Amino acid sequence: MKQNLFFIILILIAFSGCAEDPTPKPKAYLALEYPEAIYKTEDIAKMPFTFERNIMGKDLRTKTLKGETTSYGITIEYPKLKGTIYLTYKAINGNNSYLKTYLKNAQNFTQEHTQKADAIDEFEYLNPERSVYGMFYDVGGNAASQSQFYVTDSINHFITGSLYFYAKPNYDSILPAAHYLQKDIRRIMESLEWKK
Repeated sequence: MKQNLFFIILILIAFSGCAEDPTPKPKAYLALEYPEAIYKTEDIAKMPFTFERNIMGKDLRTKTLKGETTSYGITIEYPKLKGTIYLTYKAINGNNSYLKTYLKNAQNFTQEHTQKADAIDEFEYLNPERSVYGMFYDVGGNAASQSQFYVTDSINHFITGSLYFYAKPNYDSILPAAHYLQKDIRRIMESLEWKK
């Protein structure tokens, strides 16, 4: 009798365990949400331009760079997002050859990411009222930089910028942060004004 009971229990376990085919669970990524951006105008004394930046970017540093013309570097750190927006200013001083060189370098720098990028989408930016003309690049995939841009007035000023995360590039996991900071980059471009 014990033997029959044992076989009945075994049969019930076997049938209940085979009710459904097992399916693997998909990889899960964090559903990150960030606070609504609050922007303030940044007017750095030695810089020949102003722009608006998100106050979430806590650590803003500037430094003078070596170059043929006046050059500055600006770093905006986002510690909570583990990302940084880098800006580089270079004076053109009415020299068309400087403008051509800076444009070529900015475009080549973006194209260097094509090996790791799935796609690079270009968005032209034109604001004739403020004399701000440029290009924004959205870099998809596991590239080192997810966004790059440049703006110029075509006569005196040229600015390049890029977004980097200090984490191994895994596009799926950094995508929410990349989209959040891309809005900040666009705000920098759209609010940029040259000082007189």
